[in-house]
Amino acid sequence: MTQVNSCVKLSLIVSNIFFAIVGCAIIAFALVLQLATRFNDVSLEARDTGLVLLYVVGTITLLIAALGAYGALRQSRAALIAFLVCMVVGTLMTMRVGIPLAAVRPEMQGMMTANALKLLPLNEADPKTKQIVDGVQEMFQCCGVFRVDDWRLDIPDSCLCDEAARADGICRDVNYRLMLQMKKSVFRQPCFPLVATYIFLVFDVAIGVVFALALLALLGLTLSSVLLHQLRKGGRPAVMLVPAIFQPGLPKYQELKNPY
Repeated sequence: MTQVNSCVKLSLIVSNIFFAIVGCAIIAFALVLQLATRFNDVSLEARDTGLVLLYVVGTITLLIAALGAYGALRQSRAALIAFLVCMVVGTLMTMRVGIPLAAVRPEMQGMMTANALKLLPLNEADPKTKQIVDGVQEMFQCCGVFRVDDWRLDIPDSCLCDEAARADGICRDVNYRLMLQMKKSVFRQPCFPLVATYIFLVFDVAIGVVFALALLALLGLTLSSVLLHQLRKGGRPAVMLVPAIFQPGLPKYQELKNPY
């Protein structure tokens, strides 16, 4: 087996271990997100697409990490070349995704507010939207998008407080039938600020993961290139140094004696 720099080899193995950790973190994050965003068993197309994408990215990251670690450990040129190609493609793709995400981050607040305003008034929304909002209100213990009045006078049960919530002081009384002077105890906090906080958190984590993958891909690209260069250099046929063969010199002068 060709001898290579053990420090480069070990560095590539360690970097792929970090790759595997990031891949496992992506899969775990997708699983937590899937469980946390199950609003009354409502299927959301955008949510489902995002979850599938996270699972695919996490699995591919794990496979690439295993390929790179195997190539470094076994000093396999084929595995290292395949890993190098994956690193080049991965670096380009992560930078292509990460830079636009970071650029759109300051504009998210305005876009989210505009989309939330389209849901109002909530009492006139379609049944699927109401079901999603009910799930959000139950999860975050909030009521309405921006205020309780978003429901007009049709306040749903998901806004109502129980005894424990009233004891915690997160509720307030509102009139929902002015003529009869009837009141309901509802959650004080609107849902939009709470949901926006979690969305920003998920978005920032996604940006961090993308740039972390970009840095790891760049590191893997560099290390695998160095390792391949060492394997190629060490695999060249050795040049045999054969000492030059000279013609024997002229015989030493010998005095010729004439016997006669």
